[in-house]
Amino acid sequence: MLAFTFSQPGRLWLLAGVAGLLAAYIVLQAVRRHYAVRFTNLDLLDKVAPKRPGWRRHLVAMLFLAGIALQVVAFAGPQRVEKVPRERATVIVAVDVSLSMEATDVSPSRIEGAKQAAKQFVQQMPDKFNVALVSFSGVATLKVAPTQDHTLVLNAIDNLQLAEGTAIGDAILVSLDAIKSIPADDQGTPAPTVIVLMSDGKTTKGTPNDIAVQQARAAGIPISTIAFGTSSGIITLPEQPAPIPVPVDAAALADIANATGGKTYDTGSTQELKNAYSDIGSSVAHVNQPHSIAGWFVGLALLAAMLTALGSLAWFSRLP
Repeated sequence: MLAFTFSQPGRLWLLAGVAGLLAAYIVLQAVRRHYAVRFTNLDLLDKVAPKRPGWRRHLVAMLFLAGIALQVVAFAGPQRVEKVPRERATVIVAVDVSLSMEATDVSPSRIEGAKQAAKQFVQQMPDKFNVALVSFSGVATLKVAPTQDHTLVLNAIDNLQLAEGTAIGDAILVSLDAIKSIPADDQGTPAPTVIVLMSDGKTTKGTPNDIAVQQARAAGIPISTIAFGTSSGIITLPEQPAPIPVPVDAAALADIANATGGKTYDTGSTQELKNAYSDIGSSVAHVNQPHSIAGWFVGLALLAAMLTALGSLAWFSRLP
């Protein structure tokens, strides 16, 4: 179904005039029938007017009114929203490298699946986009500052190493600091920016999430979050032989996304993670913009006008 809006919806009130013309036409036809009934000498009527236009007269009239209605719709500025590629944007990829990412509830492991998906995400980014990489465990580190050298980011993803702790709040603050380094364009307009944060747990160290989220909201930066892993994840540490449960904490990440206007995803496999990244990439790389479709209605109005003229010439030997 084609959905569209109007840039000047108030002009659609002119359709009331078209409806008025239609009503007047119907009334006139009723009057004509009234006089036809009063003409009781049907034999004489057939001799006077042996060929009556009948339905053809109504068809020409309806085409004429349709053409006017289509012109009114075109005058109201019909438009539909279309996705168009962005020319520039900044994407901060923040990846959790806490020890819980060693869990193998996701094949081949959470960390390896995360690396695969993050690399695929970076590869689909347009060349002119600035991409940065932030890793976080007990501390957050800017591994690669925003750059159009995406190969640099890909190599840094390959070299990610696990460490103890999870500092999601710090990762957000480091990402916000990285964004400040991106210059505005010639008109002083900053590039659209999004932080994509992937983690499997809750904050255990550093800045609380709510404080970091407040700063992201103040800066107008949306944070899309991906909860990666399952509720059955476990890891084994050398100093603690007994398995340690590391269930994913999707709720904490969803709160971050909801509070900042980002998207939230809960993924339990590497393929689902790739799909989540792909969805984010599509929304980041494109922007919805209204495009005029008034030409369609002008064209239909012209077609209705030509059909009206052809019908009138063919059946009545005159133009309407």
